[in-house]
Amino acid sequence: MTPARLSAFVFSVLLLVACASTSHVITGKPRTPIDPSQVKIYTTAPPGYEEIAVIDATSRMSGAFGDQKKMDVVMERLRKEAAALGANGVLLQSTGTKGGGVGTGIGTGIGVGGGLSIGTGIFTSSDNKTGRGLAIYVPAQSPQ
Repeated sequence: MTPARLSAFVFSVLLLVACASTSHVITGKPRTPIDPSQVKIYTTAPPGYEEIAVIDATSRMSGAFGDQKKMDVVMERLRKEAAALGANGVLLQSTGTKGGGVGTGIGTGIGVGGGLSIGTGIFTSSDNKTGRGLAIYVPAQSPQ
């Protein structure tokens, strides 16, 4: 691998890491990770829950089109982040939209045989959906 290709590869990896679509801040005690399908989304607080973390997710880099599909991605990412922390619930705090952006670039290069190449590019991005919630553990309710 040439030094230029290696540099481009390293830059690409760092860029992907910088564009993380989920994050969390631990506020309680994490548990053993569980399957994301076991994580329930709550819009009102269930009784007796234990807070584990504040989690954020976006639809960034998902490739989803349309508001509902983007929000579905956000909910799935919240579930995955919560499950990794051992939470069996997410108490949804907020959802929203974060603006996209437009970028342009021009590049030039000179080849070994003296050839010259010029490239241009335009990048556009639509709005991303966002979500924030509390990763929580809800104990099983005993039958009454």
